[in-house]
Amino acid sequence: MPKHSPTSLDPRSPLVLDTRELPRRPGALRTVKRVVQAPSDLGVELIGVPEGADLDLDLRMESVSEGVLVSGTVSGPIRGECGRCLREIDDSVTVTIQELYAYENSTTDATTEEDEVGRLQGDLIDLEPALRDAVVLALPTNPLCRQDCPGLCPDCGVHWDDLPADHSHQQVDPRWAGLSQLTRTEE
Repeated sequence: MPKHSPTSLDPRSPLVLDTRELPRRPGALRTVKRVVQAPSDLGVELIGVPEGADLDLDLRMESVSEGVLVSGTVSGPIRGECGRCLREIDDSVTVTIQELYAYENSTTDATTEEDEVGRLQGDLIDLEPALRDAVVLALPTNPLCRQDCPGLCPDCGVHWDDLPADHSHQQVDPRWAGLSQLTRTEE
């Protein structure tokens, strides 16, 4: 008996792949191309894929001796805000997925920890954990609207891009004000 007890998967779920039409002989191949809706919380604090956004899956399911190797790409929109200036970011992300799903009662099933390798549940593969790992790890933890984003003025909170070049909040301590006269030249 396997050391894990999987929950039942819904074969109609868009992120569940059915392998019934994939022969269990090494080298057999099927392609999967579909558009699915993004699950919730697919991102990090400042940036992520909006829930329900279209994700394009372009995958290959290949039979190998111990299971099914799923590989391919996932692409979709990402939205968030710049970590320096808080401006909105609208972009896209394309990530590569490659994950082995072991057959039940296979050698891999018996020789690996439960979370080391994905598992087939009957003839079904739950793609969501692999998709989530690939997308979230590809996202920047501190996204920028552009590489040279100057951010906000720490004193007034206005975008540095919107301020004049001589913008300053320099305040002279009244106790030192007399010394500032020493640097001035007489006219």
